[in-house]
Amino acid sequence: MMLKYIFETYLDLRQHAALKLPTSLPKTLEGVISQTYLEKCRAYSIDKSNFHFVKQFVTIIMDSATLLFGVLPWIWKVGVVLESTGVDAENEIYHTLTFLAGAMIWSQITDLPFYLYSTFVIEERYGINKQTVWLFIKDMIKGMMLAIIIGPPVVAAIILIVQKGGPYLAIYLWGFMFVLSLVTMTIYPVLIAPLYNKLTPLPEGELRARIETLASSLNFPLKKLFVVDESTRSTCSNAYLYGFYKNKRIVLYDNLIQKCKNVEEVVAVVAHELGHWKLNHTVYLFVAFQVLIILLFGGYALVKNSKDLFMSFGFDSQPTLIGLMLYMQTIIPVLPLIIFGHNFVRRAFEFQADAFAKKLGYSKPLGDSLVKQEGNLSGLNADPWYSAYHYSHPTLVERLAALDEPHNKAD
Repeated sequence: MMLKYIFETYLDLRQHAALKLPTSLPKTLEGVISQTYLEKCRAYSIDKSNFHFVKQFVTIIMDSATLLFGVLPWIWKVGVVLESTGVDAENEIYHTLTFLAGAMIWSQITDLPFYLYSTFVIEERYGINKQTVWLFIKDMIKGMMLAIIIGPPVVAAIILIVQKGGPYLAIYLWGFMFVLSLVTMTIYPVLIAPLYNKLTPLPEGELRARIETLASSLNFPLKKLFVVDESTRSTCSNAYLYGFYKNKRIVLYDNLIQKCKNVEEVVAVVAHELGHWKLNHTVYLFVAFQVLIILLFGGYALVKNSKDLFMSFGFDSQPTLIGLMLYMQTIIPVLPLIIFGHNFVRRAFEFQADAFAKKLGYSKPLGDSLVKQEGNLSGLNADPWYSAYHYSHPTLVERLAALDEPHNKAD
């Protein structure tokens, strides 16, 4: 854990140094944005970087203290409280749920100050945050309620599978998580997302007609077309697709429509997202994720009965979910490789989706739209090592350069 912190801090220092270098407008952005706006984006990135150093330092201190002073075993022993309430503390499911409740409260206490400062101080200073304190409180309450409703049956199922799984434990756990991920992808946009954002049908007009025509030309089974009120939370703009088989939806951020006065620019963003669908990027990532999950569960199945594993972390018993959590702690050295590989593939997919939109004739409008999305401007001075490890998308300059390349070179 310490080595990972040192490695990532080294990358953060490289990025911080890159941000402080004198910034001049790249040729692809000359005449598109002002030097003043570029300096504002640079200042925002430096402020975020300074804050990140503090947050990561405090986090590593707290995580180390949690391990060294046995905070998790102490929270687990809260089962004694259960006995005084008349609940069977020997029941592993009840005991685990109590532990997770304590861990969730601890996490809220430790994470809340960082989130509040990042959102209501830094992002507020640069006009990025649009979320009110009351909206934040409501979102937090909704998240906790969802955790209380969804968490117990999922936890109970995992514990029962581990207890009854036998030699095929990894397969059973993977099968359960596979079904759970499909169910989540099905119900999230329909039942959960509307709790946080309002989705309204895109009104009839030129934009809707252009998107429907584009979807039809690519044989995309579009059923519904929505606009989401992301402007109530931030100035970020984007679009995304969801749905299974022949029941697909497209969702546009209202910020995207507001910023891109030209209909062609909004359609270009949709063309990029349809490129991900046409090129099966989501399928590839989903399959890769499933392979990773089954490998992780396979490793867990090998060590779940290791008494030494539990004792080394201060536990005098071998609860199921605790074993899974401790196993995840032991594979921390592998995480940087997974992060790097994931982001490497994601960046390649972004270039491919851009090239797809370009082939459809949306090169210039897509480039214009990318410039109007503030999030892209934060990476203009990105350190190459930092961006290779952290960025799931190419930088704006890289994407604009690729869009300007001849077709054959882009291919």
